Amino acid sequence: LAGKISLRNYNGQVGEAMVYVCAMNKLNALGLPVRKPRV
Repeated sequence: LAGKISLRNYNGQVGEAMVYVCAMNKLNALGLPVRKPRV
């Protein structure tokens, strides 16, 4: 995951950013302990 967006058009940049966000969320979810939700 590089820190720069490579696609030129705006829609491509948005899509690429969303892919990075989804990938980071998956990696973060693997490292977080599962806790009970607060009521």
